[in-house]
Amino acid sequence: MGKKGAMPNFKTVDDYIANQTEEAQTILRELRSLIKEAVPEVVEIKNYKVPSFTLIPGTKPEQQMMIVAYAKYVSFYPYQATIDHFSDELKNFELGKGTVKFPFNKPLPKELIKRMVIFRKEELLGK
Repeated sequence: MGKKGAMPNFKTVDDYIANQTEEAQTILRELRSLIKEAVPEVVEIKNYKVPSFTLIPGTKPEQQMMIVAYAKYVSFYPYQATIDHFSDELKNFELGKGTVKFPFNKPLPKELIKRMVIFRKEELLGK
């Protein structure tokens, strides 16, 4: 059963991650690391009360990637065009509008995630 009430407003991304379950913390840290590996110049911010990543400094908040912890999975929000582009490779994961759900009991597809992050950055650059 999930937590009830409004989502707390954490001061930092580290604070957000530290306040999640151990399983969620592991996935969140791994996703964060993969995003930074793929785009080292990424700017990490807190937006919508969750960890967000600006792939191109100065772009609009709605163009950011986000990671969010839930009771049994972590959602990665790389935007719908990215999901569509990699749909064949994501067929073994539950998808939502602009999101991939990574369950705690399944390893992350690390190389795929990095390629998705790079794809999203190139999409924002108009390549």
